[in-house]
Amino acid sequence: MEEFLPISNSIVALVHRRSARRIACILPLVLAFASVALAQSYDILLQGGHVIDPANGVDQVMDVAISGDRIARVASNLPALQARKVLNVKGLYVTPGLIDLHAHVYGYSGSVFPDDTALLAGTTTVVDAGGAGWRSFDDFKKTIIDASKTRVLVFLNIVGRGMIGPEAEDDVNDMDAVKTAAKIKENPSEVVGIKVAHFGLPGWTALERAVEAGRLSKTPVMVDDKIFTNSGRTSREKLLRVMRPGDLHTHVYNDRQLEVVDRFTGKLQPYMLEARQRGVLFDLGHGGGSFLWPVAARAMEQGFPPDTISTDLHSSSIMIPQSDMANCISKLMNLGMKLQDAIARSTVNPARAVKRFPELGTLGEGKVADIAVFELKTGIFAFKDAWSKKLLGRQKLECIATIRNGRLVADLNGLGFPLWNTAGDYEVIP
Repeated sequence: MEEFLPISNSIVALVHRRSARRIACILPLVLAFASVALAQSYDILLQGGHVIDPANGVDQVMDVAISGDRIARVASNLPALQARKVLNVKGLYVTPGLIDLHAHVYGYSGSVFPDDTALLAGTTTVVDAGGAGWRSFDDFKKTIIDASKTRVLVFLNIVGRGMIGPEAEDDVNDMDAVKTAAKIKENPSEVVGIKVAHFGLPGWTALERAVEAGRLSKTPVMVDDKIFTNSGRTSREKLLRVMRPGDLHTHVYNDRQLEVVDRFTGKLQPYMLEARQRGVLFDLGHGGGSFLWPVAARAMEQGFPPDTISTDLHSSSIMIPQSDMANCISKLMNLGMKLQDAIARSTVNPARAVKRFPELGTLGEGKVADIAVFELKTGIFAFKDAWSKKLLGRQKLECIATIRNGRLVADLNGLGFPLWNTAGDYEVIP
């Protein structure tokens, strides 16, 4: 049997001292690595951008950290080591994800799938304006709402069949306030109000039934209503008698739906100020026929901006008028609106209008991580209105990246991507 040689006490002591020194040297490194590992609590860090969050009064360079689907921190100089992915957004603007209160993603003949248009423009929430009525909402939810990365909310059409053309939209027998309100109460997570639009008969039947549905469901009404001389309707009566505080009139700068400025003098109509004072809201609703430079310029010059900015985006308005949210903001900025005010009208104001604040429309810590990143370009840019006229402007807002529900879903400049030749194995690229 092999015999083990005895080891003297001095040798044992020497070994213990050396081991202790090694442990003493290694332990701080181990603790440091452990500390870093434990500190990696952020999934995404947007670093060095100019944060504009009107809901919280933030307008300065800050970092925004995301954990899961929530905003974890908004602060200065957050350590990059604490994040799995860092986006360098220095020189760019970081805002809450934009909310488009008037879009068309179902029912209407020109509707567009929201993920194909909204996310590329920094828009994380769209509100479909009347494509579905109470009869067609369930199909809308199944085919569009549940299938989209973009958050889709709904103004339910007072017409049961929805926005499918004049024959349906003039059918007063299908304008059921009780059934419309009941459908809203069944779907409070998606339906935020009622839409009335394109009514071609004389009188107030469509709007009055929409308002009744709004009363029953305790939700606002969005109004798109003709004021032609043969309609028997006027802007003044509509705003001061029929509409309620909290209701929204869209297409504010379209002279056919609303007479904002006197057609002969160019002066702002006094009833517009009176309606705003009583709580009626005015939405941009650019669209393919509802934004005119003469109306917009005169209203803005006389201190009447829209309360909310929206696109009325559909297959016709997306091309020549280019009515996505970033372009709508740019057009108003070139008429004198400050960027901070435009962001407020595209985030916190619409969130409040449809009772989704403070969960939406803010970068508040703990809120859903819907975020947009923009570059404000300077130069000479052509901006078209809906009647084929242009304005040459010096500022243009362009979406660089969009984060929806904590995930990077649009990235124009590859801010979230490593260089291919230094990234290593393609299988492990984050």
